[in-house]
Amino acid sequence: MARLFGYVDVTDTGFIVAVLSIAFNPLFWNVVARWEHKTRALSQVFGSPHAACYCLGAVILVLNCVRSHCFTEAMKSQPKVEGWDSHWTYYSGLAISAVGTLFVISSFLALGFTGTFLGDYFGILMEEKVTSFPFSVLDNPMYWGSTAIYLGWSLMHASPAGLLLTAVVAISYTIAVLYEGPFTEEIYRRKQKGVKSK
Repeated sequence: MARLFGYVDVTDTGFIVAVLSIAFNPLFWNVVARWEHKTRALSQVFGSPHAACYCLGAVILVLNCVRSHCFTEAMKSQPKVEGWDSHWTYYSGLAISAVGTLFVISSFLALGFTGTFLGDYFGILMEEKVTSFPFSVLDNPMYWGSTAIYLGWSLMHASPAGLLLTAVVAISYTIAVLYEGPFTEEIYRRKQKGVKSK
């Protein structure tokens, strides 16, 4: 790990911007979603919970594009590891990215747009917890699939900076899961209590 740091200039502006964009995204969507859950302000502004959720989802998608761009630019501006710049590493990265993409797309298909983009915070609740693939394989497959995509992308570019940024992605998502998980569980616990009391 110490050898990797020798290839990475963590004081580079592009690298810092990438770290900030990675950390900002889950912080932003969690703060906004909790604020919406508490106040219903976005639902009022947009006229319905669905419209508000779609708007937040669009903003999250744009922020994710910005994050990916910052990640790629930071990675490209830093040195490669020559020993990694091989067909084997490239195709290993491609395979990891493909698995990550499978998890992201299948998660989206299982959850739908509002399930993916925090609809439960807007009061748009699913009938029951999704347990089909990829949720039958691992928890939070959207987050870990996204992390795998960044890991694969980093290997494809033989980039130590990319690997370090992927670690930042993994840490950010781990914190997001710790923050989101109990809150979402509580939303559905309340829903279940409401159904039982009827």
